[in-house]
Amino acid sequence: MKHDFFNLKNKVAIVTGGNQGIGKVVAGYLADAGADVVIFDLNDASEVAEKIAEEYGVRTAAFVCNVTDPEDVEKNIQAAAEKMGTLDLLFNNAGICLHKDALDCTPDDWLKVVNVNLNGIFFVAQAFGRYLVAHNKTGNIVNTASMSGTIVNIPQGQASYNSSKAGVAHLTKSLAVEWASKGIRVNSISPGYIKTEMTGTVRQDWQDYWVSTIPFRRMGTPEELAGAVIYLLSDASTYTSGLDMIIDGCFTVV
Repeated sequence: MKHDFFNLKNKVAIVTGGNQGIGKVVAGYLADAGADVVIFDLNDASEVAEKIAEEYGVRTAAFVCNVTDPEDVEKNIQAAAEKMGTLDLLFNNAGICLHKDALDCTPDDWLKVVNVNLNGIFFVAQAFGRYLVAHNKTGNIVNTASMSGTIVNIPQGQASYNSSKAGVAHLTKSLAVEWASKGIRVNSISPGYIKTEMTGTVRQDWQDYWVSTIPFRRMGTPEELAGAVIYLLSDASTYTSGLDMIIDGCFTVV
């Protein structure tokens, strides 16, 4: 390409929830596009980071981080910046799902999901945004929302997850407008049913039903999300902010 818009060389990208699933796969693709990668996860992702460094020849690091704890997030943002020299990009991806009917959802159930999926997204974005502003830098953020913020999934009950992800999509728009003048772009992706460790543990009859209702007649893969994340983090999308990109095999179209 004469104009390599999708090149992430000389950029440092944080990936939250990067020890498995979507985060782990996309972290590798960001490295393939040239970015140095920092993984934040509640579990030690050092092995994942080392494998990415070995395969793609980039610098990597891993930090154990509780995204629901703003002080821990701030500490790890500063530690990552010190170790890598700078920070440029954020794939704000950490999340959990609870399949539990609303009538049976306890206060602790509700708060756990919302704390990780919405509060955690905000705390990491806020700390990352503060870092950029303090260092007079521009940067890009991609949050992971979900098609579940647009539609209601069946047959499973998951009101806590759906509500949290709808919050992520609107938080993305709010931050995009607030931070436009600061040169910080904020977008989100909304995956449909994606085959990961998380969805793989769900009862088979539900999985079969999901596939039967997807026009593509299959679940997506984490690899099929990577291109969208790279686009939104790269110079290919310099006039795009506040976008929620639904990637769902046409599920929400019908």
